[in-house]
Amino acid sequence: MTRFASFRVAIVAAAAMALSACGINSVPAAEENAKAKWADVEAQFQRRANLIPNLVEVAQGAAENERTILTEVTDARARATSVNIDAADLGDAVKMAEFQAAQNQLGQGLGRLLASFEAYPQIQSNQNFLALQSQLEGTENRIAVAIRDYNEAVREYNTTIRTFPDTIGANIIHGAEPLVPYEAATEGAEVAPTIDMTSN
Repeated sequence: MTRFASFRVAIVAAAAMALSACGINSVPAAEENAKAKWADVEAQFQRRANLIPNLVEVAQGAAENERTILTEVTDARARATSVNIDAADLGDAVKMAEFQAAQNQLGQGLGRLLASFEAYPQIQSNQNFLALQSQLEGTENRIAVAIRDYNEAVREYNTTIRTFPDTIGANIIHGAEPLVPYEAATEGAEVAPTIDMTSN
């Protein structure tokens, strides 16, 4: 009887150890990490959206000929800020594609706007504009880093839910679904445009 009890304790201990390695903790941890990284992506896109009205304000007086581009950027900002992805949508490829397209359109419009200012030395000499330009360039770099970090967290999560033994807990206990990485809609759209603001 004692031998049977010891055997039973050994089986329970072995089962407990096996379950601890079956994604019970690692799957939610990887998912939460990916969601946190997505929050960083959203924060950087919001930072960019918040800077744009200031850039438009500085530019409006001096860049009357660029009114169309200013309008396009303002409209693109409105569209980009109206498309939101929350943590529950990170597995929805359609919603992610919609969000990515809106952000890419805003980034491209912003790149055209900044590039058009090369013809306006009075804008380039404006300290407010130079400060905004610097902040926008920094934000574009932060966006690229946040997207890279998010995609790495998604890769780790998707790998975790597909590999043994974590896949047991992922599928049976958590019902885990893969998350969608952030992908540029056009080649190189995730890279901040290079803009030469020096006058020739």
